[in-house]
Amino acid sequence: MIQKGFQQYKEQAVSTMTQEELLLLLYSELSKRIMQAELLLKKKEYPAFENAVDRAISIIQYLDDTLDMKYAISGNLTKLYEYFIYELGRAKIGRHVELIENVYKMVKELQESFEQAQKQADMEAHT
Repeated sequence: MIQKGFQQYKEQAVSTMTQEELLLLLYSELSKRIMQAELLLKKKEYPAFENAVDRAISIIQYLDDTLDMKYAISGNLTKLYEYFIYELGRAKIGRHVELIENVYKMVKELQESFEQAQKQADMEAHT
């Protein structure tokens, strides 16, 4: 019963988020999944590692599917997302931790850029 209530709470929280908040949440979850994959690979827990990579790829695909292509940056993001998926696939098949580390760094930089943009937009909205 408690689990059902928590699930409803999560669904309501997500449904009331702004697009910007949802984007930041997705990037946070993506970063978490990639870091998790890296740790699981180092521990040689391969099935869990592959699951974490698959979850990260699913998030990236969702981010790509929801891009608004009327903006120039969307084309660049699509290419970047394709690269992330390609590299994570290579990491999954070859179990290469350095590929995961590189994708993680790039995702974190992108996440931080979106966070900064959101802060700036919030400041401008309140002035």
